[in-house]
Amino acid sequence: MPIKLEEYLTTLPKSILSGQDVQLPDQTFREIFKFVELGSNDVFCHLGCGDGKGLVIAKEEFDAKQVIGVDNSKEKINAAKKLWFEKDQNNVNIIMEDILNTEFYDANVILFWFTDEDITQKMMKKFGELKEGVKIITLWGPLPGCLPEKVNFPFVINQNPFKKAKNLQEQLLAVFGTKCVDFVTAWEFAERYTKALSAPDSENNRFVTIIQSLMIWINAKKLGVACGDDIPEPVKNYISILREYFNIEIEHLLK
Repeated sequence: MPIKLEEYLTTLPKSILSGQDVQLPDQTFREIFKFVELGSNDVFCHLGCGDGKGLVIAKEEFDAKQVIGVDNSKEKINAAKKLWFEKDQNNVNIIMEDILNTEFYDANVILFWFTDEDITQKMMKKFGELKEGVKIITLWGPLPGCLPEKVNFPFVINQNPFKKAKNLQEQLLAVFGTKCVDFVTAWEFAERYTKALSAPDSENNRFVTIIQSLMIWINAKKLGVACGDDIPEPVKNYISILREYFNIEIEHLLK
């Protein structure tokens, strides 16, 4: 019997699903920093900094005034410190602690893409206390209940004071920049997200893109912002492929 998509996702490591154990490719960091226009007047803070490569790129390639890396993994913090060992360590602060306890110092650009709902909700209070104009970069969607300041999917800039969204429909349409979401749009945005999080030659990229594009379209359908009333043929075809070849069932999400 096929396994439901939700059940399949629970078989994956929780750290990967939440964004806590995924190292962004170097090129993705560069695209993020270009998008946010990181420069010599900025203090950059990376929450969940991993091995610290993003900090190096921010400091050496984008001339950030100061970089701050926070991670609760001793192994990753040691890797980050090792990376900086033979580099200029002025204005570099690498901290091992839970991000929920983080003081942001003078950071005005913060990278935060945890997807665990419990973490994001708890961080919202801290983010709301930041000074006006601070930019928080998220991936995939804006902060909970907020409208994005600027979007270059999958990169999203949230800026304090945050704009409140009326509902999920308004959030979704703000992210995709369109009045309705068709499957072509869903696929394009899913592909961008997959490329941002993985190596270009990853053998799993197409599978992940299929899953993401279906979820984007199905969520749009449920929120009443999908284009048209009928289920597109590509959606039907990919649902059949997942069921037949991967034993994953998605049809129940359309009911």
